[in-house]
Amino acid sequence: MVLSRAARESDENVCSTFGSRYVRTSLPKYEIGEGSIPKEAAYQIIKDELMLDGNPRLNLASFVTTWMEPECDKLIMESINKNYVDMDEYPVTTELQNRCVNMIARLFNAPLGETETAMGVGTVGSSEAIMLAGLAFKRNWQNKRKAEGKPYDKPNIVTGANVQVCWEKFARYFEVELKEVKLSEGYYVMDPDKAAEMVDENTICVAAILGSTLNGEFEDVKRLNDLLVKKNEETGWNTPIHVDAASGGFIAPFIYPDLEWDFRLPLVKSINVSGHKYGLVYAGIGWVVWRTQQDLPDELIFHINYLGADQPTFTLNFSKGSSQIIAQYYQLIRLGFEGYKNVMENCRENMAVLREGIEKTERFNIVSKEVGVPLVAFSLKDHSFHNEFEISEMLRRFGWIVPAYTMPADAQHITVLRVVIREDFSRTLAERLVADIVKVLHELDTLPSKISKKMGAEDFGNVKGKKVERDILMEVIVGWRKFVKERKKMNGVC
Repeated sequence: MVLSRAARESDENVCSTFGSRYVRTSLPKYEIGEGSIPKEAAYQIIKDELMLDGNPRLNLASFVTTWMEPECDKLIMESINKNYVDMDEYPVTTELQNRCVNMIARLFNAPLGETETAMGVGTVGSSEAIMLAGLAFKRNWQNKRKAEGKPYDKPNIVTGANVQVCWEKFARYFEVELKEVKLSEGYYVMDPDKAAEMVDENTICVAAILGSTLNGEFEDVKRLNDLLVKKNEETGWNTPIHVDAASGGFIAPFIYPDLEWDFRLPLVKSINVSGHKYGLVYAGIGWVVWRTQQDLPDELIFHINYLGADQPTFTLNFSKGSSQIIAQYYQLIRLGFEGYKNVMENCRENMAVLREGIEKTERFNIVSKEVGVPLVAFSLKDHSFHNEFEISEMLRRFGWIVPAYTMPADAQHITVLRVVIREDFSRTLAERLVADIVKVLHELDTLPSKISKKMGAEDFGNVKGKKVERDILMEVIVGWRKFVKERKKMNGVC
């Protein structure tokens, strides 16, 4: 008998991925490989490496949504291959975006009649939305100055020093001077009185924040509006307001309905909001709406027809997916006003549980406010031996990602930890986090101070003898930040 063996192209067809050569071979990282690999192997290799990422649900640094219902997940996957910009090919998707714009504009009390259409656009996030709103303000200001025969080459914008970095990007990219109202200890948002004082004839708008990234506090848009109304009457400048409601836009209408911050105020000309924050959609969707069509100069809107029909477009990018727009529409009709209100009330109640637990430790000062974005920002009362950066680092051992950061200009000696309460952060998790913070505090109490050890006891004593308490604290903060950077574990503010 002749023994024979059938030729096989590869033994790997009958092997599991972990029995193949791909798990023992180093794959190219910075250049494309010469050959292909099986789809199963590619999937498993990438999945395994991604296990080293943090758990999004435990990332308490971020405001961005990390959970949606399975039905919405399904809709997202079913529409993931649609390019939103091809409006002629996907007219229903375009209609869903228009419905979202109108729902959001009316939620913000835009002065629209029953049959009027709102002016707005979906973006990839609040950063793009702010760029678009800023461009509209700049062009309107320039047109007004040209008509008056006045110089129009030195526009500025007034904000608080607590603004998100996208405002600095706007100012730098589009050549607008950024005039920042400095913060002070105990007051970590823009002072409307100081902001109004900084306004001049070259100010294209004042940007107010409904939900500061640093401590969640709502700025006083009503007072800012009243001050600018008076100043405009005196000067004839007609300086408008933009509200950056990236975090608070989907919160205030539902649980603080009497708070005046939106289009009820006459000088508020545009508002941006992040759908991927408390709009409860995965990352990649923002919105900007204008008070009236006149507030968005027509010359900024482009009209294209090479995709099959005349299509108006006002965006910084062109192609983008449709999934997030569809997901936003799902949430708006699925939850309705009642559903959003329930979610926001739950977030606020879980914030109160966490705040109470942290206060009971008697080791922290609470920096955040009870009215605002549902988060808890807190700072150590005693920095003699340890600081917030150490707590942040040690909480990572339990899986928690809790950022530690210093405040902006004129309050930079204050360091805080911040926990953002999202829809999927339950009371059980809040109680567990408090328990883990207590464990970290107990462990730190048994350890020597890393800062004093790093500086040396004698050096630390000399510093203490010569400098006031604030200077000592700044030395500790700077030293610890340097230490953390060296270990490549510096946390950012999201």
